[in-house]
Amino acid sequence: MSENTVALNVENFKQVILEDSKHKIVIAYFWAPWDEASVQMMPVLENVCQQNPQTLKLATINCDEQPEIVGQFGVRSLPTTMLIKEGQPIDGFAGAQTPEQLSETLAKHLPSPASEALEQAVNAAQQGDMQTAFTYAKQAFDLDPDSIECRLLLADCAVETGQIETAKALVSEIKLVDQDARYQAIVGKIELAEKAAESPELKALQAELEKNPDDFDLKIKVAVQLQQAHKTEAALTLLFEVLSKDLNFADAKKITLDMINALPDGEPLKSKYRRKIYSLLY
Repeated sequence: MSENTVALNVENFKQVILEDSKHKIVIAYFWAPWDEASVQMMPVLENVCQQNPQTLKLATINCDEQPEIVGQFGVRSLPTTMLIKEGQPIDGFAGAQTPEQLSETLAKHLPSPASEALEQAVNAAQQGDMQTAFTYAKQAFDLDPDSIECRLLLADCAVETGQIETAKALVSEIKLVDQDARYQAIVGKIELAEKAAESPELKALQAELEKNPDDFDLKIKVAVQLQQAHKTEAALTLLFEVLSKDLNFADAKKITLDMINALPDGEPLKSKYRRKIYSLLY
């Protein structure tokens, strides 16, 4: 047996069923060596537990050897499978199941990769680390793009890290039925960020740049102001225009690299502009 499989008996019953099930789902499997169906299903259960060592533990009960446990659970047919969580049965079935059927049964109770990433994102956000929260929220969203919870959290993290265009794109696809109070709060944050971006100084610089489109110093000044106004993509576009003409102009390269590195991991702009800048550098 693997480390994640245990033969249940009266001596270890309390530890496995009451204690271990606080941390993992315990699969209590009632079988007998003379029952062909239960023997055949044993490796299927062992395999699924090996694939999910953090969330599943297999407890096998030989019904010939453990009549007390069989009676306690009221098992009447073989094989019988029960899922135990916090010391209580939460699901179960009699008879054998195929690997596909078993996966479907367990899917209702196992945390999905998206939910794990989402939980990490929420924890990071609660600690004020919005860069890390964005990275985990992006992972969750990529795993489950249909999840409104993943979409809203990623949009919120995008606003908090200054990725306003990303946030706008995310909320634009949320249907009316899902536009709850949290959605409205995020939209409000986006509107406030955009209003803050409309500073007189930035508008004046942009007007000047329109008159002098080849002024590299002016482009850098506008790019810095755009980045401070959470318009990172527009800022990087201007900086790249400078670098594509003169890679060593003033501090353009350093400012560009600093701006790229400041983006949270998982933000598409980060990988996009890293590739663009590396294509110039190398």
